[in-house]
Parts: sequence; structure tokens; C-alpha cells
Amino acid sequence: MMEFDKAVENAVVLIVDDVVMNREILRGIVSAMGCEVVLAESGPDALELVKQKRPDLVLTDISMPEMDGYTLCRELKANAVTRDIPIIFISAFDDNEDVVKGFEMGGSDYIVKPFTPELVQARVNVHLSLHAAAREVMESNRRLQTAVNEQVRQIEQERRNVLYALAGVAAKNSSHGKDYIERMRYNCHVLAQSMQLSPLFEDAISDSFVDTVEFAAPLCDIGNIGVPKDILQKKTALDEKEWVQMSSHTTIGTKLLEDLNVTNDYNDFMQISMDITHYHHENWDGSGYPEGISGNAIPLAAQIVAMSSMFCALTEDRSYRKSYGSEEALEIMSQEQERKFNPDVFNIFYKVARQLH
Repeated sequence: MMEFDKAVENAVVLIVDDVVMNREILRGIVSAMGCEVVLAESGPDALELVKQKRPDLVLTDISMPEMDGYTLCRELKANAVTRDIPIIFISAFDDNEDVVKGFEMGGSDYIVKPFTPELVQARVNVHLSLHAAAREVMESNRRLQTAVNEQVRQIEQERRNVLYALAGVAAKNSSHGKDYIERMRYNCHVLAQSMQLSPLFEDAISDSFVDTVEFAAPLCDIGNIGVPKDILQKKTALDEKEWVQMSSHTTIGTKLLEDLNVTNDYNDFMQISMDITHYHHENWDGSGYPEGISGNAIPLAAQIVAMSSMFCALTEDRSYRKSYGSEEALEIMSQEQERKFNPDVFNIFYKVARQLH
């Protein structure tokens, strides 16, 4: 007695034939293997049955009215859900052209009538085993990809934690208040989300962009870890040499992020972080640094962070002055329109000012 692979047990086999006797003969042969057999008398019936219960194998006659076996095969192979189901053609003829056509359509095998039970069972056993093995490989690949994605996520999170820790040290060295970073992050989210609702920016700002800017914003001044603390905390005006050292924080921070961005994969978080770190001191009229670019050449993320960080800085206490109220801060910033800020962005910022922290 033929031994069958474990994959055969309880496998679902769909038999499609317009002749009742052929369906019943095949049912007896296949069910003797321990398979669950589903019968269809036409191609359209088979397609309906497949929607209800996905088979592991299809045995289909070629010559049928309404829809022949080749057409049924083409329909199944065109559907992403059913394209991997192996199909064995059944025919009373063994013409080479029919056999070749069956394989070209995506068929896996070919059985000639009258049926030899041992041959049918051997073919069914082979293709059910191969199908089960292919599914196991796909499932293993899925589990592996899930594990890899989780490891990548953990690595990304650990990298962010390191960056946030460095950004915290930089903020402390710059005498920012303890809640400065969280306020700026929140305000960037409010501004970016509000811009997304504007016809001027709806095509440029996605949900993902809003979230990424929020998470990347705290890194804007991470380069301050490379600037002497006495310069960062100086209460009087900086001389030319000190100003050059202070302004270098944009390039120091960008280099730090570039060194951490070791993969060649496009990474939204790291790319937007580098845009913010490098360009958040550029001015709308081109008078900023480090590149002196102007207008829309300044990345939108950097424009958002520049505006939010200035508001947060103005509304917190400094060693050399008391904090300004929100209205005073907005008035100071409004005078910087068209020089420092994109007027369209500032108009939105001004309108949502009551939501800002």
C-alpha cells in the first residue's frame, strides 16, 4: 500500500469535472488518501467554491462547457490569493500540444483518463507535499522577516535613545529649560499638522511626515555638544571667533547623524533629522547659515523647527532675561516675516498660537 506524506492528511482537494462519474471516481481515489474532497461540476462553480474554502490542490478536466480547464486555471493564477494553488489537468487525450499548453497556463501536472488510482494518488501526493513545503518556506521567511524587522526596530529605537540623550545634554549646556525639548516637539507637531490641512502644503505633508518631524525636532541643536559651554552660556554678545564656533553646531550635528546613519537604506527619521540639524538656522531671505540658502530651498522640516524653537526660546526664562509672554513672542516673530520665516508658514503658526505650549 502506498505511503503518503503527512501533508496529504486533511488536505483540501477540489475536483472539477462536468461528468458525474468522473467526479465520483476521483473522489473515491483521493478521499482514500485521507484528503477532504470538494466537488464542482463547472469552472464558475469551482471559482465560487474557492471563495468559500481555499483548496490545497485542484484537479480539473480540460474539456468542459461554459468554462474549460485552461480558463479556470488562468482565472486562479490571476488571483493573488489562489495563484500558488497547484493545478493538475485531467483529459482523455495525451496530445503533446495539450500537455504543453497546460504547463504554459501554470498547471503543475497532467493526468490522462481512464484513471489509474495509484498514478492519481502518486501525483496528488507529490503536489500536495510540494505545496506544503512551499508554504512552510514562505511561513519561515515571514517569521524571519518579522524577527529581522523587530531587530531593526529595536536598533532604531536604541539609536534614537542615544541621540535624545545627547540632545538633552546639548540643551542643558545651552541653558534651555528642562521642558524645552518636549515643548518644541509638541509645537512642531501642532504646526506640521495644521500645515497639512492647508491647501498650500497638503501635498507636501503626510501623516508620516508630521510624526517624523515631531520625533526629529529635539535633535536640531544636538551639535551643541561640540561647542564650548562658556560660549553657549555667555550672557554678552559673542565676538567673531566665538560666533563661528557657536554656528558650527549645525555642521557638527549633521556629521554626527551622518556617522550614525550607516545603512544605505532610505530612512525618513535620519534624513529629516539631518535636514533639521543642518538647515534650521537658514533664513527665508538667505541671510542665515551654514549654507545661506533661501526660500523653498530650505527643507520644510527645518522651517517648522526654526519657528517652533524660536517661540520656545522666547517664552522661557534665560539667565540674561525673563521669558516673554506668548503675545509678545508672536509680535517679535512677526517682525521676522520674510526675513527669517516663510510668511505662509508663519501665518499658520500665528493662527494656531493658542494651541502652542
